[in-house]
Amino acid sequence: MQATDLTRYYSVPRGLLRAPATVRALNGVSFTLPLRRTLAVVGESGCGKSTLARVLTLIEPPSSGVLRIDGSDMATVDDAERKVLRRRVQMVFQNPFASLNPRKTIAAALSEPLIIHLQLNAAQRMERVQQMLARVGLRPEHAQRYPHMFSGGQRQRVAIARAMMLGPATVVADEPTSALDVSIQAQILNLFMDLQEDTGTAYVFISHNLSVVQHVAHEVLVMYLGAAVEQGPKDAVLGQPLHPYTQALLGAVPVLHASQRRPRVALVGELPSPLAPPAGCSFHTRCPWVQPRCRIEAPLLREVGGRRVACHVVAG
Repeated sequence: MQATDLTRYYSVPRGLLRAPATVRALNGVSFTLPLRRTLAVVGESGCGKSTLARVLTLIEPPSSGVLRIDGSDMATVDDAERKVLRRRVQMVFQNPFASLNPRKTIAAALSEPLIIHLQLNAAQRMERVQQMLARVGLRPEHAQRYPHMFSGGQRQRVAIARAMMLGPATVVADEPTSALDVSIQAQILNLFMDLQEDTGTAYVFISHNLSVVQHVAHEVLVMYLGAAVEQGPKDAVLGQPLHPYTQALLGAVPVLHASQRRPRVALVGELPSPLAPPAGCSFHTRCPWVQPRCRIEAPLLREVGGRRVACHVVAG
């Protein structure tokens, strides 16, 4: 998967006498994600993580930019090829209690993508369902049960199985462990990693939990108000963060030992409204390093210290 300058804008009505406002929910995000790699997308609520997930999984079209799946530009393919390429990107949603139809058995839920995309008979579909249940750690008899009969961790295993049924090249996981107990989170993360090792699937892993990101990611994309502010290998971004926003996120992570604590970067004020983003650098209203240039000129992502950073103050 390759994304180049993806944007997603929404028009918001403001009454009869005022022109609609534009929300720039996603504003120029780019990355290349090869197989067997995990890109973690992190940031505060409202930074555009879930919007990026919807664009990558073709739930919503981008307002501009290029999204390539298996080398094909999704804006130029015909309907038949688009249907084939949709199989290559699947999604695991945040809430396993809401993402499964309570009226369908697990077998029916897992068979649905096979019915839509593949020409298999009932016996072949059931064989694949049983195989996938075994791969995610569930028993054959679970196929005939309904979602309400499972725990949260088991439901998320079912959701992961459904996403993997078509052998996708990329799975977008939107906060897949946030609704689970901590002990179950570790099991689900290990399941993701085992499936990646077995199948070669790439992950776009959206999370606000930096401890989870540290465990699963190869690359990290830090977002603020719809745009990337720091992007690069996990060890560089999380080990030696350069952008003040990344430093603030990492400084807020609780740790037990004083030797592991990071200096706190104080953020002043609240996240600006995406309806009226500040001029210049979108982070300057909360940044402890703000300079006059930051208020008038938006920084570009540039190569610094083995990653890309959008900050005027960081020395190149």
